[in-house]
Amino acid sequence: MMAKTGVFDGGPAARAAELKRELQRLVMTIVDREDEGDDDVSSVGTIDRAMETMCVLKELKKCKGGGGGGGCLKVTLTCPEEFRCPISKELMRDPVILATGQTYDRPFIQRWLKEGHRTCPQTQQVLSHTLLVPNLLVREMISQWCKTRGIQLPDPVQYSNEDGLTEADREYFLSLLNKMSSTLSDQKEAAKELRCLTKRIPSFRQLFGESLYAIPQLLTPLSQPQTQSDNCDTHPDLQEDVITTLLNLSIHDNNKKFVAETPMVISLLMDALRSGTIETRSNAAAALFTLSALDSNKALIGKSGALKPLIELLEEGHPLAMKDVASAIFNLCIIHENRARAVREGAVRVILEKILNGVHIDELLAILAILSSNPKAVEEMGEFGGVPCLLGIIRDSTCARNKENGIAILHTICFSDRNTWKAMREEENKYQTISQLAKNGTSRAKRKASGILERLNRAVNLTHTA
Repeated sequence: MMAKTGVFDGGPAARAAELKRELQRLVMTIVDREDEGDDDVSSVGTIDRAMETMCVLKELKKCKGGGGGGGCLKVTLTCPEEFRCPISKELMRDPVILATGQTYDRPFIQRWLKEGHRTCPQTQQVLSHTLLVPNLLVREMISQWCKTRGIQLPDPVQYSNEDGLTEADREYFLSLLNKMSSTLSDQKEAAKELRCLTKRIPSFRQLFGESLYAIPQLLTPLSQPQTQSDNCDTHPDLQEDVITTLLNLSIHDNNKKFVAETPMVISLLMDALRSGTIETRSNAAAALFTLSALDSNKALIGKSGALKPLIELLEEGHPLAMKDVASAIFNLCIIHENRARAVREGAVRVILEKILNGVHIDELLAILAILSSNPKAVEEMGEFGGVPCLLGIIRDSTCARNKENGIAILHTICFSDRNTWKAMREEENKYQTISQLAKNGTSRAKRKASGILERLNRAVNLTHTA
């Protein structure tokens, strides 16, 4: 009887020795039959078994030499092509069916999907969903094929679902999404549950990326024209739960792009900035902040007009929303075109007013620093009293970062608007604010302060010469 050619008892050396003995026996059988002129089907079968044994021995040698460890227990055999995973090219242990009908080994297609792909590796079709259905027929065929050859395959349960979700979890998730198109009471119940699940269980955030229709289903109560205003006014808790679920989804890195690009998401977040509970408004700002981590999303959000309601909420000044709003504006203004948009929407005036009132100085000063690359922003800083405000921060603040941002903004203003030189000279003569920073500030602050002093001194010398 042929020795088992798959999984053996004992260590790699014992398995290799048994394989060699089996190969030797098979080769001798082939030679003897050739000498006897026997070329029947059984002789051909013996040759196939010999080739199979050689393949197993070769794979075992690779594992032994490459430190494969547990990989040696998964020796790849010369199996029918339909039993091989199209991705790994290995015998499938846990075959599953993708949305396109193609079958893959679960661990390899899971890895493909977790890398952010939303297409079938074989057909390149866009997937309508990424739920994986066990292919029981192929599994049974592989099992029978292995059984006839003495090969033992790991039980499918050993291939645990990497996201930690069961099929029951997925079915429950789909049932919740279906409720979002049902009665108002079902919508409220499902929205609250989805909010909780996406907050507590990261795997549920991933589920939204497995279907093109999951987010549109989530948004159904808010996106229906005939009921949108009623739901927002009469049922603010429903809006709050939906918007907060979007925030939870946006935290997951692989979700950021498709969440932002899903139709209605940005416009509904903008609606939420203007209406609903203060928690809804704050969470809408936080969602825009997390989504804007991607540069492509920064451009998309900026073009959608989201800076206007963000600046309006900033001006309103509710303490619960301020930090999220400031973070969102800062992130969006990292790209040049959004800075011009923010200035057009009145960001400079609003920010200076908040800074003068001592509100979130750190965050708002950072935004002002990034806006200072815009000529119109610099002009408005001069008009709205930015120079004395910044000089006061540099003089009184104990935060090195704030001093640095303040002097960097003043440096830009100084070189753009000569009308500000007088205020700077008076500050320097009275408090030596700029000179102190040139000596004791951060390296960047020292450079900017020294540049301003040089400019002011040159202006004084020119005046005396004249």
